[in-house]
Amino acid sequence: MVSEKNYKSKNVCVIGAGPSGLVAARELRKEGHRVVVLEQNHEIGGQWLYEPNVVGEDPLGRNPFLKVHSSIYESLRLTSPREIMGFTDFPFMVKKGRDMRRFPSHTELLNYLKDFCEWFGLREMIRFNTRVDYVGMLDYGAYSNNDLKWVVRSVEKKSEKVVEEVFDAVVVATGHYSQPKLPSIKGMDTWIRKQMHSHVYRSPEPLCNERQIFIEQIVVVVGNSLSGQDISLELVKVAKEVHMSSRSLNITEGLSKVISKHENFHLHPQIDTLHEDGKVTFVDGSSISADTILYCTGYSYAFPFLDTKGMVVVDDDRVGPLYEHTFPPSLAPSLSFIGIPRKIIGFPFFESQAIWIAQVLSGRKVLPSWEDMMKSIKEFYHSREVAGIPKHCTHDIADFEYCVKYGERAGLPPLEEWRKELCLSAILNSFANLETYRDSWDDNEKLQEALQSPHFTQLGLQDSSL
Repeated sequence: MVSEKNYKSKNVCVIGAGPSGLVAARELRKEGHRVVVLEQNHEIGGQWLYEPNVVGEDPLGRNPFLKVHSSIYESLRLTSPREIMGFTDFPFMVKKGRDMRRFPSHTELLNYLKDFCEWFGLREMIRFNTRVDYVGMLDYGAYSNNDLKWVVRSVEKKSEKVVEEVFDAVVVATGHYSQPKLPSIKGMDTWIRKQMHSHVYRSPEPLCNERQIFIEQIVVVVGNSLSGQDISLELVKVAKEVHMSSRSLNITEGLSKVISKHENFHLHPQIDTLHEDGKVTFVDGSSISADTILYCTGYSYAFPFLDTKGMVVVDDDRVGPLYEHTFPPSLAPSLSFIGIPRKIIGFPFFESQAIWIAQVLSGRKVLPSWEDMMKSIKEFYHSREVAGIPKHCTHDIADFEYCVKYGERAGLPPLEEWRKELCLSAILNSFANLETYRDSWDDNEKLQEALQSPHFTQLGLQDSSL
């Protein structure tokens, strides 16, 4: 425990009121810090705040400051069962009158976050409709790392009023599913037919204020990720043809079943060239004439508001250097990031990050020296290289043990075995049964174990009217 003498209460700015920003605000306040959360939208949720109107957004999302933050499409359902999703002390319960499915819609997860926000009284810390334009160091070089302060310039979107404030610390919690990542394809800049990234995809049929019409079109979907598969399954019902282009033709059993089931669904290798007349040539020499190309090629990390004098950079989707994906050694502990890691059970991991950051800022926990943090980062990078993992996968964790060790640092109990097993069973089921895994499963025994665990029976939440 930190002594009263060493305890520090900081003025902290959290950027973003999505899942990671909300839990950061809670833990920082719990640790005694004074917290302001700046949120560009009118409501909490971040990525989970669905925005149907994408008119005015660049179809390929090439602007550094995007007009639309959320990349969620209308029909999106969770790819993980709700039981594993909740924060450690606030389970994602089934609520009567709402979406009660194990793999519910994005709306249900937003409702969970609203419940979380109300239960813990977080709304009072949030300034909505506030866009952060600039975050930079105040008089860098005049302070030691422990006393470094940050200038945050924000704009109240409705009034255009500019506010400039100084904070002791900044926590960046802006997510990583907004800034589209695009491939580099010969002819891409001169192809005159429709090109778009899945960031602006909402529905296979036109919605209000939407110009996306795929009915009876020939559509090329680039990428066979989760979104690429989901969107292709929708498009195949209305499009004339759907052609999925993938880096690897080694696809899952589930995707193979879907392709063989639909005569108008075809699999191709990578695109080689886009021709001005609409022809698309693939690396195997085959070609088609297409109306639309839809890039389901993922997202890049982007912090267009952040000025660190080059001490934190994004290089081929590696945000670094970051100690344990959280603290940049040269600017720690006053600058930190929550929500950078991917391929994890997100909410519990964000919670462990938030607790650790809050405790480091108060002095309850102490970071290693700059030299030791940099050594750890270099060793981590080297281990990934030796394992043949490309740089753009630096933050893809896919390791329960890492998450457990990280949680121990924050004083959290180990990740429950049932949480790990339900996660793995859902992934394996999706590999085998792409169309049905969200509605049919065979892990009921483990599910019952989860529902009877302390996670679900704590605090009497199962009887809550929330």
